Amino acid sequence: MTRSEPRLLAPAPEGSGLSGVQGDPGPPYVGYALAMMRDPVRLHRDRMERYGPVSWGNFLGRPLVTVQGPEAAEVVLTNQDRAFASGPAWDFFIGPFFDRGLMLLDFEEHLAHRRLMQQAFTRERMVAYLDRVHDIAERGIGSWQPGRHTLLPLFRRLATDMAISAFVGLELGSGEIRRVERAFTEAVRAGLAVVRVPVPGLRWSRGLKARRQLVDFFIRHIPQKRANGGDDLFAALCTAETEDGQRFSDTEIANHMIFMLMAAHDTSTITLMTMAYHLARHPAWQERCRAESLALGPGAATTAELDSLRSMDLVMRESLRLCAPVPLLPRVAVRDTAVLGYHIPAGSLVSLTIHTNHHMPEHWPDPERFDPERFAPERQSEITHPYSWFPFGGGIHTCMGRHFSGFQAKAVMHCLLRSRAWSVPGDYTWTLDFSTLPVPRDGLPVTLSAPAD
Repeated sequence: MTRSEPRLLAPAPEGSGLSGVQGDPGPPYVGYALAMMRDPVRLHRDRMERYGPVSWGNFLGRPLVTVQGPEAAEVVLTNQDRAFASGPAWDFFIGPFFDRGLMLLDFEEHLAHRRLMQQAFTRERMVAYLDRVHDIAERGIGSWQPGRHTLLPLFRRLATDMAISAFVGLELGSGEIRRVERAFTEAVRAGLAVVRVPVPGLRWSRGLKARRQLVDFFIRHIPQKRANGGDDLFAALCTAETEDGQRFSDTEIANHMIFMLMAAHDTSTITLMTMAYHLARHPAWQERCRAESLALGPGAATTAELDSLRSMDLVMRESLRLCAPVPLLPRVAVRDTAVLGYHIPAGSLVSLTIHTNHHMPEHWPDPERFDPERFAPERQSEITHPYSWFPFGGGIHTCMGRHFSGFQAKAVMHCLLRSRAWSVPGDYTWTLDFSTLPVPRDGLPVTLSAPAD
């Protein structure tokens, strides 16, 4: 790991009592981007030991202030002095591909859009979404034959089919579904492209092309949704209306649909992958979860029944700790501010390291060990801070689909546990690829079989 002499990002204002943020730029242009993609826990542990909880290093041509630990996360995410904005930070990473999605809006505009979008996440709509999720999970998993399989493409296919059904609500051919899936994949991959100009054939260019395809797809179908409605997210956004008659424009609907489907697709895939991986490596937990699912009997589980699956809930929470689907949250300081006594100058790009925070031994004893009981009620005292575990972010930008995401993951695993068992060799451990959102480099090969009687 490249080391250079410590430098101040900027001097603290005289008489402020604050410290300047120390760090170093790292290699030219890429800075610490490649080190972060290889092993973010190791990188940020090294930075913490060298510079403390707030440090800086270059990231793809721009200084990036990294804040670590739950105390720092709380300051930034609660944002009591409104010094941090989400939009311009996400814009640096994914703005050209997910322009003006909810997470790229701030302050009053964000609140206005969020209130309108809440109409898509009522209890009635959640139940309708979950009915569709169950049907697709049953059909999809039912087609997985015993033998060797790579789970990543299987879960991606399920997540795409669920997103298209529950969120888009259109009858599409398999070819068009796969085109939409490829477009989302290209758009997500483009966010951490090293070459950030549209060179034909490279990630950035492919991401821009994918964005155009997705906008055209949604704009084309909006008139049908406005006219016919439905119980899906797309219809909800097309028909949502404030008390004074304000509605989303066609462009706003397309922007929100592209962003929401990306969030639902990728976070669901990663959550399912991580749960499946740990249940394969810990067969006693797999059997414990299976017994609770079988006890519910046949048919689709209700939200109340999914809530009752205690072991699965513990496994999901620990899986989200060990592999946060979104490993970092960026912000931009819109004015001079401070975090834990460190001066953050206006204009600074700031990163909260969710994944690294979830692996801090100061807050998680034996942090690399799979231990779902950490989240059991009788061990709640071991969770030392409200922001030691925050896979869905925090503050006003907390993921509004977090409850649906949890129910979706449980519904899929419930179907999988009842019809299949899966295993990996005893010495198998995966290696995660952080070049976009974290996925196993080998796709997670498993052996599927019928569960033992």
